[in-house]
Amino acid sequence: MKLTDTKPTAPIGIFDSGVGGLSVYQAVRHALPAEDIIYIADSGFAPYGDRSSDFITERAVAMTDFLIAAGAKAVVVACNTATVIAVTQLRRQFSIPIIALEPAIKPAIEHSQSGTIGVLATRKTIESPAVERLCRTHGVNTRVLLQPCPGFVEQVERGEMDHPDTTDLIRRYVEPLLAAGADTLVLGCTHYVYLAQQIRTIVGPDVSILDSSAAVARQVGRRIGSSEVAASTGRCGQDQFFTTAASTDHARAVMSTLVGRPVEVHYAGTTRPASTLEAETAQTRD
Repeated sequence: MKLTDTKPTAPIGIFDSGVGGLSVYQAVRHALPAEDIIYIADSGFAPYGDRSSDFITERAVAMTDFLIAAGAKAVVVACNTATVIAVTQLRRQFSIPIIALEPAIKPAIEHSQSGTIGVLATRKTIESPAVERLCRTHGVNTRVLLQPCPGFVEQVERGEMDHPDTTDLIRRYVEPLLAAGADTLVLGCTHYVYLAQQIRTIVGPDVSILDSSAAVARQVGRRIGSSEVAASTGRCGQDQFFTTAASTDHARAVMSTLVGRPVEVHYAGTTRPASTLEAETAQTRD
């Protein structure tokens, strides 16, 4: 399906490994109020950060398949880990626009006054060639400190942003960056946006905190607008929310908290590719 074949009222699809991509959803909703949006959280398989590349790619394909089956005219990969691992495969496999994000390393480098920035991200994102390329291309005269943050995603998925354990994790990961002179922090995972307030409390007002949500929303607007399939201005876009988590009640509670209003969340099924099931069964036998 080509974008030019779709109706302007077709929705924009957004997926993430879990609820963190709602930060991108909110940016897209703000930038494009007339568009219908379908969001799916793959919380049944979150986090992606320490999964194998094959597993992440299969989940990204499954999420994109789900959104296209629901009529999406474009798909936003609201997950840094899925982007660095799977976006090439998605663009090769699907004909509609696939809009992805990358950690805001370039703007952070341009913004920094101290010449040292910190990047908070999943281990898989930090170890990716994409991040290595960003650092090599833009960080010639800047120290780029890459900090994996295991545990952050799980705390957000549980809705425990203000929990003492979350504060302890933030201090563990952030304080060494501050001690090394970082004056700018990059939130290299969409989940981490929902920890920005807690991070701000620890780092103080003089440290800048950047993420990519607004930039992704602008890119979605450019891709949709340039293809002349944007929804008519003046209409009120509708939203649908899905999860692969077993408990829609928990997903509803957490997603409503993050979005800031009550939302209805539907169960999407596991949408498991056959090879994922086979691999999990083999691991269980082992």
